[in-house]
Amino acid sequence: MTDGESQIYRDLIRFKPEDLSPNAWAVKAGVSRTVWTDMRRHGNPSRRTLEKLLAAAGSSLLEFEALRLGPEPRLQPSSIAAVGDAGRGWNPAPLTPLPLVASALGGEWGEAGAEVEITELRPRELLDRLPRPASLAKDTDAYAFTIVGASMWPRFRTGSRVAVSPRSPVAVGDDVLVRLEPAAASEREGVERCLVMQLVRRTASRFELRQFNPDRTIQVGTTEVGAILKIVGELI
Repeated sequence: MTDGESQIYRDLIRFKPEDLSPNAWAVKAGVSRTVWTDMRRHGNPSRRTLEKLLAAAGSSLLEFEALRLGPEPRLQPSSIAAVGDAGRGWNPAPLTPLPLVASALGGEWGEAGAEVEITELRPRELLDRLPRPASLAKDTDAYAFTIVGASMWPRFRTGSRVAVSPRSPVAVGDDVLVRLEPAAASEREGVERCLVMQLVRRTASRFELRQFNPDRTIQVGTTEVGAILKIVGELI
């Protein structure tokens, strides 16, 4: 973290509209331009100020909070340990790192005029290992990848790292990674063609999926989908 910058400032600035400076964003939101100085120093913006800034960026406080995956909580000493030594308890075992797999743009998918971005994942190509959120402590299949397109802006920005939880149940309204079935036997081995979208509706025969930039909803048959996995949030 840069000296003098609060965590909430760093998290919020990720939502800044690309065509606006921070001061112009504040003016558009109807808040004082000094909000940034106050936030960097003290990190205590009011709920109303956050709502105005996020609304001006096309987002919401609910989305902002949902994407702020917090650090691992500290475990308190157990009552049993306290009996033996009131000042010491069992140290929690460190969480295994979260693998960051390679990702790249893979063209477009869908009918002419309704195409959506394809993200190619290479699970065998690990770029890094990241701190694992405590919420994914028991999901040994979880991993992260980098958003490479702009189709989910402002929900996810290009370059954001997001966590995927194969063990989490998927519900309507969730952000999802849709792993497409191979279209041909000639597709490259070790490359998974995926869609990063929001699940709008599901039936026995199809999924309705939405991207945000441009705003577009498509239908994908269940026979075209190998798996649909929940994106649990952005790693901040």
